Amino acid sequence: MKAVITVMGKDCVGVIAKISNLCSQMNINIEDVTQSIMQDMFCMIMLVNLSKCSVSQEEVREAFAQAGQELKMQVTFTRQEVFSAMHEI
Repeated sequence: MKAVITVMGKDCVGVIAKISNLCSQMNINIEDVTQSIMQDMFCMIMLVNLSKCSVSQEEVREAFAQAGQELKMQVTFTRQEVFSAMHEI
């Protein structure tokens, strides 16, 4: 199963490290990533593979929500099928 992780907020040191370390700790493979900084706003979208994830999806969601609070950024975790359904007519 795949998912999309988005990160948005005021740019600060350690954002990529925090999110990628969380993925590593939960055995989530990062398959693709795009990021940009627009003025002082950091934006990142990651496509991740959850097939070998070592925790439940609820634990994953909670971990990324906690990371967002710590970074003072919006961090969302959406399963790919939900993300795809939201964007289909």
